[in-house]
Amino acid sequence: MPRSTAVLIAIFAAAPAAAQQTPTAPRDLDAYVTRTMQAFQVPGIALAIVKDGRVVVARGYGVRRLGDNAPVDAETRFGIASNTKAFTATALGLLVEEGRIEWDAPVTRYLPWFALSDPYVTRELTVRDLLVHRSGLGLGAGDLLWWPPTTYDRREIARRLRHIPLATSFRSAYAYDNVLYTVAGELIQEISGLPWEQFIQTRILDRVGMRGATVRHSDQGGGDNVATPHAPVEGRVRVVNPFASDNTNPAGGINAGAADMARWLMVQLDSGRLADGSRLFTPRTTRELWSVVTPLRPGNPPPELTHIRANFVGYGLGLNLRDYRGYKLVTHTGGLPGYVSRVMMVPEARLGIAVLTNMESGEAFEAITWRILDYYLGAPPTDYVAALQRIKARMDSTIAAADAGTAARRDSTSRPSLPPERYAGTYTDAWYGDVGVALEQGRLVVRFAHSPSLVGDLVHWQYDTFVARWLDRELRADAFMTFQLNADGSIDRVKMAAVSPSTDFSFDFQDLDLRPARRR
Repeated sequence: MPRSTAVLIAIFAAAPAAAQQTPTAPRDLDAYVTRTMQAFQVPGIALAIVKDGRVVVARGYGVRRLGDNAPVDAETRFGIASNTKAFTATALGLLVEEGRIEWDAPVTRYLPWFALSDPYVTRELTVRDLLVHRSGLGLGAGDLLWWPPTTYDRREIARRLRHIPLATSFRSAYAYDNVLYTVAGELIQEISGLPWEQFIQTRILDRVGMRGATVRHSDQGGGDNVATPHAPVEGRVRVVNPFASDNTNPAGGINAGAADMARWLMVQLDSGRLADGSRLFTPRTTRELWSVVTPLRPGNPPPELTHIRANFVGYGLGLNLRDYRGYKLVTHTGGLPGYVSRVMMVPEARLGIAVLTNMESGEAFEAITWRILDYYLGAPPTDYVAALQRIKARMDSTIAAADAGTAARRDSTSRPSLPPERYAGTYTDAWYGDVGVALEQGRLVVRFAHSPSLVGDLVHWQYDTFVARWLDRELRADAFMTFQLNADGSIDRVKMAAVSPSTDFSFDFQDLDLRPARRR
């Protein structure tokens, strides 16, 4: 599940590991975490470290909410977002071990109603393909069916995927998606007879001993020991509303604290063995989860961090994989409004780390995880806080320059081709549904019929392009809306695109092809 840390997360597709004889934490850990939080304006962090079969650290830092003294502790829950994907993959692994599904069987064997836009892909897409981002769907395609929260339920989201054109050929390219994990949740329910939430709770969380963890996005706002989400909104870090829709829980719905994440890491690193010696799953499932299915081209890290360059990078089943200093790293990140996190495991070193934050700063979790990993690796020290501050400053400058360039290219003297009332009407996209434009008190207003928060003023930009300026400023996703005209001056179609490159990729406005609805 993404927020604006997507670019940074792409840079850090991995991390290191090694072994030391004594499972102790760095002596300066507390001071380092505190420094990191101050540098990146993070109110609270939950940290778990496991090493050699022991929990070394499971504690909280800072506060749950700005302006409140309630501290983060080992049990304080954070939204772990897309780190949920490994739980969904594990759930499918349990069903495979029971002989109820097969990794390489077509999805349509179990969900006959499921389809993508290409009949060949529909026929060939396997259970494994649901988890590895190589279906041909574009980056974040279909996310507007659930992000921000919509009126669509899980089954309807899955059914609407058949109307989304594929961006690439099948299995030819990697493009991160969330919607196929929603399909995986439907498959789990179809086969087990249990909703995804109940299956994950009873078959995984309860057995692992994750007593404080919950399985619904809607749980983020409830309970006494929950970290409040924060984000920078129009230049100021403040409390933001939690993502509260449960229609995509299989892609990112779990909430957990440091102690529970430590228990999860222990089970994963011991190939499914539970604390009582019994097994949640077998080593064979571990090999499936931790093996590259979709290979990726290693990128070049920023100059401050050239030492982290990988030789291989790939995606397994709900997990990213790469190398560092000769060790294999198994990792993933998570992002939701006000929460970002990273989980890292180094199997050969029997090392696992989870960093959960209640502010959208990928820099913070990267600085902490890399510092801890280098400690156990015995690597030369790097000032990751300073390095990431410089990297962030450059990224911010690049985005600001792009935004300024967009503004500079605007023809502010241009005028719309039509009077305002001619733009009003209902426009329909095959996969999303209806988007309405209305003239209200002399101004144009846009409303996404199935997304209650996507309501905004249409402010003229240039020619027949307007900016949808969302009333909910927490969205941070203003979008261009361009009306394309026929020769007779009627509107043929409407295209949209994010105004700023800082917009989260899950706002996939660019995938919409809005056409005037037929009048009955």
